[in-house]
Amino acid sequence: MSFKDFVTDHRRLFILQLLNEVGGEASEGIVYDVCRRHFVPNRGLTRDALHDDLEWLRERHLVAFDWLDDTVLVVKLTERGGYVVSGDIEVDGVTRPRRNG
Repeated sequence: MSFKDFVTDHRRLFILQLLNEVGGEASEGIVYDVCRRHFVPNRGLTRDALHDDLEWLRERHLVAFDWLDDTVLVVKLTERGGYVVSGDIEVDGVTRPRRNG
């Protein structure tokens, strides 16, 4: 696995964990801002890269999209995405979360 793939897999888990922490949904803008501020390394994280990750997660039914007033993309954690966050299922391309304890 390349370092770029390693970072991408971790970033996808970070996005799912973020959505889980904030009640299951957030605007794309909030997800982007939090990833830029708190996900290390954030070098190279553009909106295009985030959109690629979000679309990748949506294609695997880990998140769903909704539009608020046809202008704001809202990203919603699906039940399947929640299972990934809890470690109950594994999805290739998303780092498996560490178990507490």
